[in-house]
Amino acid sequence: MAHVSEEKKQVVKKVVDMINKYPIIGTIDMENLPAPQLQTMKSQLRGKVEIFMTKRRLIKVALDQVKESKKGIEGLVPKLTGMPALLFTSENPFSLFKTLKKSKSSAPAKPGQVAPKDIEVKAGPTPFLPGPIIGELGALGIKSGVENGKVAIKADKVVVQEGETITEAQASLLTRLGIQPMEIGLNVTSIYEDGIIYEKKVLDIDEEEFMSNLNSAIVWAQNLAVEIDYPTKDTIQILLGKAFRQAKAVGLEGNIIDEGMIDDLLGKAERSMLSLKSAANIEVPEKKAAPVEKKPEDKPAEQKSAEKPAETAPKEESQSTDDKVAEMVEKTKKHAKGEPSAQDIINQS
Repeated sequence: MAHVSEEKKQVVKKVVDMINKYPIIGTIDMENLPAPQLQTMKSQLRGKVEIFMTKRRLIKVALDQVKESKKGIEGLVPKLTGMPALLFTSENPFSLFKTLKKSKSSAPAKPGQVAPKDIEVKAGPTPFLPGPIIGELGALGIKSGVENGKVAIKADKVVVQEGETITEAQASLLTRLGIQPMEIGLNVTSIYEDGIIYEKKVLDIDEEEFMSNLNSAIVWAQNLAVEIDYPTKDTIQILLGKAFRQAKAVGLEGNIIDEGMIDDLLGKAERSMLSLKSAANIEVPEKKAAPVEKKPEDKPAEQKSAEKPAETAPKEESQSTDDKVAEMVEKTKKHAKGEPSAQDIINQS
């Protein structure tokens, strides 16, 4: 067995103690991070995050010692890339990643650096005059041409893929185009929490895209609930409307007369009538419009006054037929007693 110095044992012990103390452990790559900026970030994160940097081999030993109590923590070993360090915190992993991402700044690419993401050159004009630059662009597979006396890039092109090493030609051209693909800051590669390891791609959330996806999920869930007739407080009104429409469709199909669909049934009957008329080529004569009675023209007020008949005295209301019959019967009785004859009575009447 090789001799292990007491100093290394203490380093491993410190790492183990910190892993047991904090619920969240992250791996970070500190390569190409200037020392002044590291000190600034440490001061900004003081009280929230503790960073410990040591040799990769010692970190692996510490992780191996705690794998029984921290299930799945050995999955952090492949994430120890570049100049590895451990990050300890009690903060939410996603909030922490967001904070660290905001603290980063852009920097030009240097030969030999590893691309943290796909580096793309966008289509559009450039400030360069036609010349050797066209050949340099072509060497990297970038299509270009001349527009308005300047070189223009014709189509988007990924010149360096994530994880690839940047060459001197690539670094030079990206710098001349003003593209700064590198990020100076704490590069979090993974975070461990309660047996789960969140990789960088999972932690790097686009909030606008996340909210859009969440809204889409809500719409899909609601559509599914309505489709399977699953009642909830958010779907009950939609389901009632759906049930009403289906019931109405059945009523119309079966010609069921009901107050709620009489107008639709009449409309259906009219459409059927018109369809039959068209299919049988039935001609219906149009009704002639009734002649409009012309009103007499207004006459002058003097003429109206002259034509107006003189008012006569009101006649007494004529006797009813029953009264006349009763009177005739009475006169007949009197005639039987020697009074005037029936003819006289009739004449008198």
